[in-house]
Amino acid sequence: MGIYHSVQAVAGATGDGPIDWSAVADAAKGATDTGDLTVETPERDGYATDVRDARDRVREVGELAFDLPETVEIQNRHHWIDANVATFSRVMEPIEQQAEYIPGIARVVNTGSMAVALSFLGNNVLGQYDPVLLADNDAHALYFVRPNIHRVADELNVERDRFRRWIAFHEVTHAAEFGAAPWLSDHLETAMEDAIDNLTDGNIDRTTLGELDTTMTAVEGYAELLMDRAFDDEYDDLRRKVDERRQGRGPIASLMRRLLGLGMKRQQYERGKAFFDTVADARGVAAAGRVWDSPDTLPTEDEIETPTLWIDRVDP
Repeated sequence: MGIYHSVQAVAGATGDGPIDWSAVADAAKGATDTGDLTVETPERDGYATDVRDARDRVREVGELAFDLPETVEIQNRHHWIDANVATFSRVMEPIEQQAEYIPGIARVVNTGSMAVALSFLGNNVLGQYDPVLLADNDAHALYFVRPNIHRVADELNVERDRFRRWIAFHEVTHAAEFGAAPWLSDHLETAMEDAIDNLTDGNIDRTTLGELDTTMTAVEGYAELLMDRAFDDEYDDLRRKVDERRQGRGPIASLMRRLLGLGMKRQQYERGKAFFDTVADARGVAAAGRVWDSPDTLPTEDEIETPTLWIDRVDP
């Protein structure tokens, strides 16, 4: 559609709410190249094999009972944007419902901001396990953004098939967490709704936000543990190259990462991984999976920092 049509879509934002989500989708896709989605049979079979192998290995190593989502999609960038516009709109809906009448200029700014965020993410997300939070159903999904996987693999000078398999294993670890802990989606949704309700009342609920951060630290850290123990190849070179690429981004990309909280996500990976490595080394990988028994067995902030406190309390 082109950048001109992207700007045109934002400028034409309409409706009564703070954000015109239809214009967000149009503008984000207008500013984002679709990417090639010509998937031949051998590559499609490769995706299926990677996901299936990841499921089997994670089940074995983590001693977890879980199934893959029914929806597993190979996407282009526009497909990913369409899927995540729905997620963004659901998360923002409680705020929109409580917002008073928004002047047209403010609606344009809000719509443009969301479009920029989705365009940036659409150009950079490699794979995604989507728990479909705040929806009316529990139809989880697994996405692979093929154009981004190919581009980044080429930029890092690594084999596309190997890089794709690494991404598949990582996303399947997240599917394992939510599959092994059916309560986790509701737990996150309740915390998100409480934080949003407080925000719309003009309050910043630091306690709830802290609990959300701790839960996501556990989610990201456990995925890192399973990756380390389940992936059937050495991948230190992949992680090093990805980190170097991230650090070498230009100022605009670095700013976008900060605004979108992606630096915080990296911190969650690192803190969570340190916690689970300590637990797994002391009691085994299966014992570390006890965090998913119930909300009560999730680690607290203090326990993330001092894993022996969690081990003493839960005695996995």
